[in-house]
Amino acid sequence: MAKNTKTHLYCYDDHRGFSEDVRKRFADQSRYTVVSFQTREEFINQIVAEKENNFCKVAILGLHDTKEQFEMIDQLTVEIKKIDPRTGLILLGPPDKMEVIRKTLKFNIDAYIPKNANSILRIHNTVKKLISEHSIGIFRKKSNLSIYILLGFLLLSVILILVAYFRLPQYF
Repeated sequence: MAKNTKTHLYCYDDHRGFSEDVRKRFADQSRYTVVSFQTREEFINQIVAEKENNFCKVAILGLHDTKEQFEMIDQLTVEIKKIDPRTGLILLGPPDKMEVIRKTLKFNIDAYIPKNANSILRIHNTVKKLISEHSIGIFRKKSNLSIYILLGFLLLSVILILVAYFRLPQYF
């Protein structure tokens, strides 16, 4: 069985509207690390600092009603994906503005979640999906490496059998 990988959740919540609920939902310290930020600079600095690590990273970005913030979050998502393309992005916004958010922020977003009573459960399900995708990617790399090693061994065996057949024909 595979070992549990630690997942890091980065919450960009300038009004502290959802980060405590996320922290309560992902309370298991052995599996999750939840960090919340109020400023963009701290948020970006943390992602830059953790860029080289190969664990599952999910950024949860909270949105409000203003169009200026939509544009700022769009720039932030582009910057996050430029720093580390493997980071999963979840946008949490007002339910009445979700269509505007989807039209404004089209690319590199894994989930658009409206703020309501079920938003924490939807965040949890999306994080589980992103963890699964990360694990599948790791296992795919390991599987491909194992196949290459097996093919190399088989090729080496065939070459050795051919050399032995021509050098030592009395055994065949």
